[in-house]
Amino acid sequence: MPITTLRAATIAARQPLRAAPRPVRRSKDSLPSLFPSIPKPEHPPRDTDARRVPPPPERHHTAAPQASLSPATPGPAPKSSGPACGPDGSVPLCADPRPAGLVGIARLAASSPKADEKRGTEYYLLPVRTVLNRCTSDRVPFEWTVNPYRGCEFGCRYCYARYTHEYMELPPEAFERQVFVKQNAGALFAADLVKRFPMRGAGGKSAEHIAIGTATDPYQPAEREFGATRAILEQIAARAGLSVSITTKSDQIVRDVALLQRIAARSELSINITVTTLRSRLARLLEPRAPRPDLRLAAVRRLRNAGLEVGVFAMPVLPGLTDRLADLEALARAARDAGARWLGGQVLFLMPSSLKIFLPFLEEEFPRLAHDYRRWYGRGGYGPEKYRQRIAQIFARLRAKYGLRSRPYAVAGDAGAPGEDGEACAQMRLPLATQPRLAVAPTPSRC
Repeated sequence: MPITTLRAATIAARQPLRAAPRPVRRSKDSLPSLFPSIPKPEHPPRDTDARRVPPPPERHHTAAPQASLSPATPGPAPKSSGPACGPDGSVPLCADPRPAGLVGIARLAASSPKADEKRGTEYYLLPVRTVLNRCTSDRVPFEWTVNPYRGCEFGCRYCYARYTHEYMELPPEAFERQVFVKQNAGALFAADLVKRFPMRGAGGKSAEHIAIGTATDPYQPAEREFGATRAILEQIAARAGLSVSITTKSDQIVRDVALLQRIAARSELSINITVTTLRSRLARLLEPRAPRPDLRLAAVRRLRNAGLEVGVFAMPVLPGLTDRLADLEALARAARDAGARWLGGQVLFLMPSSLKIFLPFLEEEFPRLAHDYRRWYGRGGYGPEKYRQRIAQIFARLRAKYGLRSRPYAVAGDAGAPGEDGEACAQMRLPLATQPRLAVAPTPSRC
């Protein structure tokens, strides 16, 4: 074959390879993912809701890959040569993608995977080292606190604990929209007990009290999904000689009656059910997602019928809203009728972060009270001293009238003795105000 013919045939044979289109390299900017090195999956996981609203802009990272309770569809392998975040590159808890500039709990919160989203609230799994926290304040009667969740879906307008979200670089209004579940709460608490509360002999009692639910409600709706509180209670039931209290606004606690009976048989257990008002419409405004007052009182009755020590916390008392004498007396009478053993009352305490939420709420719903609250709480969170004293005296008289104690254990001054006036119930002095409140003429409420 002539050389020219052979060269032409060779060129023709190579021509299809030259004509083939070259692959187009996609820009990393076109891959909207938390991790730039992980491409977006071709199809979303089955449990991803296409109508889901993206997380509020306050979080310091973009939407995390759905850490759903059901297995997610794995995405393509990472193109980057950097360290992988998991076997399939889908686990968000790794060091590289954490937002720069954040430290401590804020850094952990910003990189916590989303576990679920319901009722407009996002749930994140927060990795922690312990769930038992020492309380060093001299205003409270306990040394240890347990809060299985950070944030609370009940969304009480006045909640003092909103400041805890600021530690995670989140605004106070995110307190009920972004709830963080402490991972492995039961196992961590078991380790905490071994370290802090060594086993005692039969009948031995611990002098250090453990208060559950001092900042966020342990029986908020998240408990149905994650069971962090029950996991902790299971560990308490396995021990003897502990001193424990539980504070909640939820009737969901009756789910654990049998477990609570096991705890009470081996340790000291007291349960505080919070009821701020009997007026359901007002309660719905103040505590948008908390159970109705009648459901909470029904829980008191159910727990008492099970032989458990239960009392009612009528707190906080809100000036001009829940402080009418007739309303407070009706609440004390209802607590007695439900079988409550004690009744405590304490005036509203407002942290600056809570004031940012509560004052706009007042301006919209109770504008006549907004100016007064600015005057009362503008310089401090405790409100006027004379008002606190007056409310303490009212509760002392109500306890004497209805045969209620001031706390789970009997003390001198109960049943209306003179020494009780002016002193708030010690067992319920959570990290709020310790003193009682000013005889402001109650402002009529529309509810």
